[in-house]
Amino acid sequence: MAPVRPPDPRAETWRPPAAADLGSPLRFLLWLTRSQGRRVAQGTVLGIAWTVGLTVPPWVLSRAIDQGFVVGDTAALVRWAMVLLAVGVLNALLGIGRHRTMTKVRMDASFRSVRATVAHTSRLGASLAQRVSTGEVVTVGISDVATVAQALTVTGPGIGAVVGYIVVAIVLFGISPLLAVVVLAGVPLLAVVVGPLLQRMMISAGAYRVHQGQLTMRLVDILAGLRVLNGLGGKTFVADRFEQQSQGLARRGYRVAGPASWVGALGTGLPALFVAVVVWLSARMAARQTISVGDVVAVYGYVAMLVVPVAQFIEGGADIARARVAGRRIIDLLRLPVAEDRPDPLPLPAGGGPLADRASGVVIRPGLLTALIAGPPSDAVAVIERLGRPAAGTGVTWAGVPVADADRVTFRSRLVLADHDAAVFGGTVREIIAGRLDPDDDRIRTALAVAVAEDIVDALPGGLDGTIAAGGSDLSGGQRQRIRLARAVYAAADVLLAVDPTSAVDANTEAAMISRLREARQGMTTVVTTTSPLVLDHADEVIVLVGGGVSFVGAHAELLHRDPGYRELVSRAQGSVGGTAMSRGYGR
Repeated sequence: MAPVRPPDPRAETWRPPAAADLGSPLRFLLWLTRSQGRRVAQGTVLGIAWTVGLTVPPWVLSRAIDQGFVVGDTAALVRWAMVLLAVGVLNALLGIGRHRTMTKVRMDASFRSVRATVAHTSRLGASLAQRVSTGEVVTVGISDVATVAQALTVTGPGIGAVVGYIVVAIVLFGISPLLAVVVLAGVPLLAVVVGPLLQRMMISAGAYRVHQGQLTMRLVDILAGLRVLNGLGGKTFVADRFEQQSQGLARRGYRVAGPASWVGALGTGLPALFVAVVVWLSARMAARQTISVGDVVAVYGYVAMLVVPVAQFIEGGADIARARVAGRRIIDLLRLPVAEDRPDPLPLPAGGGPLADRASGVVIRPGLLTALIAGPPSDAVAVIERLGRPAAGTGVTWAGVPVADADRVTFRSRLVLADHDAAVFGGTVREIIAGRLDPDDDRIRTALAVAVAEDIVDALPGGLDGTIAAGGSDLSGGQRQRIRLARAVYAAADVLLAVDPTSAVDANTEAAMISRLREARQGMTTVVTTTSPLVLDHADEVIVLVGGGVSFVGAHAELLHRDPGYRELVSRAQGSVGGTAMSRGYGR
């Protein structure tokens, strides 16, 4: 029997933030700190040790001057010089350790924030696009996460700066109370001078951040519709408008940079002012022989060393101000409500239905290929949306069981919704078609054949190992549509809901797709929205929607014979398709 290995103490266990941790940006920062408490504590200790260690060289140097140089004792001078070298080496090692630890702290905070946002957006599912713009999500994941992570630097160098400042004040008090008072007066002076600047920077940064998200959203939309813009000749107009909005964002950035530049300048200027004042006072004391020459050198070293903690005070305050703005955007995303499963979810019956939508009166019989046709087509899409998304209050049932009360994981594994907005992730054909399921090359090729997508794979070097760009940007609209359908077919779900799955292909490809889909899903429930006579003729049952509700149900040929409204609807759609028959070949 193999020995049981003890748990790795370095292993990280990740848990999402609780509701209380999302109460404010500062609480979110505290959650990030508590989540890696041991590492933060290590960084704090190293930060304190390194900052306090910076106060030792001035003292050693003063001893070397007073006990060695002034009295001419070479041995003492050499001895203190060796001590100074040892202290310098030790401080260098402490600085390396502090920097490495704080880098890990920032990376950990960044990864935790990313995991929290990704996990929550996954739970939100398709409802995310209806609540938050794509640009906002992109900006949160790239910019805000990094800004919040940077603020955790305060836990190491920031606390070390406080302790180092206090140590210097105590040492200076031993030399001269006046010098200690001057140094201690610097903290209130910093608060008075820098505080308003930080507040102003935070306000202007909040406005800048909102417009940054909006501009990112517009950029995403432009990139997604670039081909259409090229075709319509609107690229120049959109580019000019984007340039104007970018200039507006740049002007807002200058308003943020103004106080930020002053904060940076004060981070260098105020410590220099301390150095000048304290050195001037200590020189006068040495001239009056109140303190020794070595003390003057030590005082200069102490005050020069204060450049580090004072700069860290200011930088830490600026980091926290920026993190409060970025953290607000993160927690606004994380606080979006998710429809939770009931404590005792109901089991879904075996088979593919029947699925019933109370709002429209649509009943999808199991095991059939059902076509939904409506004027306008958005009414049919609305039915598909309700059937495929188990939201409370929609009145959708699966064999009599309300889907809002069913287990969501089971529901998602047994029903697949394929629409035009479904993302095509970058990767190999094998990875894209298999999705979250284990890849099976034979099943993948079968799914591609059902979607009449073999030519796409044949054109790629490597076959199933050939890569497709993120978003399917290297594919035509019809090719992306067929890849999406192949992915949905591969899932082999009990129920497949497809929104107009053949709209971007030519008539020959469309006929092959619907024929193969019907054959491949014999005995399983398949629902498509369409106005295409080719698809309607292959359907086992056609449901006609008028005004959002069921008007007629029957076979395509039967409805053509007895329903004038249906004939008019199909004829109108057929005329529209016929008028653009040549253009439909673009999807091949």
